[in-house]
Amino acid sequence: MTHPIFSRIPFFNKVVDERFLEHRRRSTSAAGIAGALLVGALYEYHWFHDHVMSWELLAVLLVMVTVKLSMMVWYKFHD
Repeated sequence: MTHPIFSRIPFFNKVVDERFLEHRRRSTSAAGIAGALLVGALYEYHWFHDHVMSWELLAVLLVMVTVKLSMMVWYKFHD
């Protein structure tokens, strides 16, 4: 079963299916995790190498972790 918006457009109905949506979900999750790892590595590099605490990188990392954990809790209780 395809997404309702894709059923209105004949071209998307043939191209977009459940596998496409699942692959998009997984790739977005993997990209978010990779981004969090990169931000964490950059934060630690600046902290240990330059002896500077980068508050911007720490804020981005904390937002990513907070959103990930809050969505996990939300889906645990609402799915």
